Amino acid sequence: MSVTATVNGTPTRVADGATVSDVLTGLGVGEAGIAVALDGAVHPRGRWSEPVCDGAVIEVLTAVQGG
Repeated sequence: MSVTATVNGTPTRVADGATVSDVLTGLGVGEAGIAVALDGAVHPRGRWSEPVCDGAVIEVLTAVQGG
């Protein structure tokens, strides 16, 4: 079974019970230098092990250096 979440603007099917960490793994990104917003609010790293709900909106942001 799976749920649908919008990840960086793209509807994405994820396994039922998948966590934010699982979504990051599926995107092929590590957790270093990453920030996550869930449903429009910053989602603290300590909560990345919680399951993603059907209809969740996830934005994955990477830190970049520059000026």
